[in-house]
Amino acid sequence: MAEAKPIMPGDLPEWIQEAERAVANGEIPEPKEVKEVTIKFGKGLVGRPFTSKSGNEFVEVKIPNQDPEDKTPWASFVISPKMIHDNKFGNGVWMKLPEDGKTRISKPFVVGTKENGKKEWDKDVKDVPNTELKEMMEVYKTRNKESLLENLEDKKKESARQPVKKAAGKTKSSEMAV
Repeated sequence: MAEAKPIMPGDLPEWIQEAERAVANGEIPEPKEVKEVTIKFGKGLVGRPFTSKSGNEFVEVKIPNQDPEDKTPWASFVISPKMIHDNKFGNGVWMKLPEDGKTRISKPFVVGTKENGKKEWDKDVKDVPNTELKEMMEVYKTRNKESLLENLEDKKKESARQPVKKAAGKTKSSEMAV
């Protein structure tokens, strides 16, 4: 068998040599504390995974409109599915992003109408700080949570104004014939 040569100091990369000198001098570099933002949201906002042209796997996450009366399409951003985790209760998900980072979001809007009558769409793309993204994703926490019992009379009046939907014409005799 061939004899193993001892590793010489010149064989080590420069960054390892610098680290060994720092440790020998008692200078142990402390890792920087990275502050993160935890964003919690529902599973329904996460789309299906897809593969990019470069071969990376991503998933699109929708951002609900802040105003419940706003019926425009929701904004969205793309992130690795490995960064999204299920919460311990199973009905929600969460992710952590660097606090000082930014995320690129896009929101579709109508530019006009084509000759064939279809709408022509474009995207408004902008970079948003992750702290602001957290506020956008967790807008459900700021909404007024009125009890149904508090405005029960209003709900009864509203349901009375709604047109009555007819059931899909199944009868007992048609069910027994099968």
